[in-house]
Amino acid sequence: MVLDSGEVFMDQVEDESVRDRLELDVRPDPPQTAKPLAKRSNVTKKEKVSHNGVPRPTGVGPTVGKRTRTPLCRPLSMEVTPQRLRGSQEGTDRSVLQPPWHSGSATPSPPTRSLTSLGAGGWMRRSESTCSVNLGLRAGRGQMRPATSLPHIAKAGVHMPARPCLLVALRPLNLEQEKQTFFQSDYKYEPQFEYAQPEPRSVLDKYREGSGLFLEQAVGIMECVLRKFGSYENFEEVTGGSVLPKSQVWAAVRKYLQKEGCVGEVVVRLSDELLSQAVMVVESCRPTLTINMAGARQHWLEGMLRHEIGTHYLRGVNNNLQPWSSAESRKQFCLKPANPTEEGLASLHSVLLRKQPYLWRAALLYYTVYHASNMSFSQLFNHIACFVQDPDVRWEYCLRAKRGQTDTSQPGCFSKDQVYLDGILRILRNRRNIDFKMLTSLGKVSFEDVERLRSFAALNRTRIPHFMRDQERYLQHLDHIVSVNELDDPTLEQLLP
Repeated sequence: MVLDSGEVFMDQVEDESVRDRLELDVRPDPPQTAKPLAKRSNVTKKEKVSHNGVPRPTGVGPTVGKRTRTPLCRPLSMEVTPQRLRGSQEGTDRSVLQPPWHSGSATPSPPTRSLTSLGAGGWMRRSESTCSVNLGLRAGRGQMRPATSLPHIAKAGVHMPARPCLLVALRPLNLEQEKQTFFQSDYKYEPQFEYAQPEPRSVLDKYREGSGLFLEQAVGIMECVLRKFGSYENFEEVTGGSVLPKSQVWAAVRKYLQKEGCVGEVVVRLSDELLSQAVMVVESCRPTLTINMAGARQHWLEGMLRHEIGTHYLRGVNNNLQPWSSAESRKQFCLKPANPTEEGLASLHSVLLRKQPYLWRAALLYYTVYHASNMSFSQLFNHIACFVQDPDVRWEYCLRAKRGQTDTSQPGCFSKDQVYLDGILRILRNRRNIDFKMLTSLGKVSFEDVERLRSFAALNRTRIPHFMRDQERYLQHLDHIVSVNELDDPTLEQLLP
């Protein structure tokens, strides 16, 4: 079992001259239909427009009038294989297209910044849902590869920071060794973690305090699931369905990208190495979503795509169009932090269309973090056994709550995971007063800033995910989530006046 997707981290900033470019991956057609690259730019100089009004790069997609679809290349949003990389290294021609929100010029306009997070000048980080990414993976099929192994657009002399994002840095180097020792000790050993680059104390101190504000709601949600299904394991099997084979995962991803008009914009890969359901990173300025095959369940996969692409990615694209797209302009507009709204919204979208939209994951993460602040690793592991029986799953939850610690015999937590339930409950409490379409159009902003920013927004090219276009139906889904999880509106109003 793996954890769900969806966190976004903003603690590190890459060079803006690199961040201000984004490429889309395309694969040449067979030689018999391909034409020389030099002739492609002469197809037409007119900007094409897609069905949803978003400008489309010249020479790609359906043409207007009597012109026919050019057979030059087709967008690719699937895995970049070693064979294709070798072709690139041997000098094979590879076309690079600007994403559809750019003009046809080589310089992005307006400048592109964050696609999934906007913190202190942040470019799209990774999905914080990955509590760990194996830094030692070798490049290969189905594995994470370093950004330098992928084609990219970058200005001469630009240096990409070597320091990994916070969540990669918080993955212990000796994770597997300590896990094995812990299991062999009958769950009594306290793991002693080592890190490649220990984070500054100021970073860890930011997330050292766990909150108990919504502890009662977290426990209530989990008790709902246990009453109905008996155990989490049964809940996962019944509501999640079977784990899908690769062919069906690819088909589902393609279908979803088509729904959102994102074909060719996001590179998607499959992996057996992640400890979470998915991870969204930028590799050489390209938004790249890696999906863990073990977590690609029949009825949950689209929820993950709604979380990562339909929420984080599209809100990031919309954010790039707004006058507050940079860290400096966010300060000028006095914007509140994007979280907990960002992760709360994405988490709601993960379960939005499920028949039984239980908020189990967000509730257990909140609960685990709260108790980690007062327990050692082994104490926490045994404590959450009342909710999760599978030792591997319990290990993952405890690891997330204790990440950043060296000596886990000491009480302490990494509280970032509480943002999910916190954001969910704040949005549900205010769901009748939020203009959700405007919230998405404005980009990486808190729902509390929507009305104040409305008059300043640039809306002509913003994109709304398909599941939010019917706002009345969308609100019905939110009401269903409240009902199924037995949440109490009067109590939420009292907790969040």
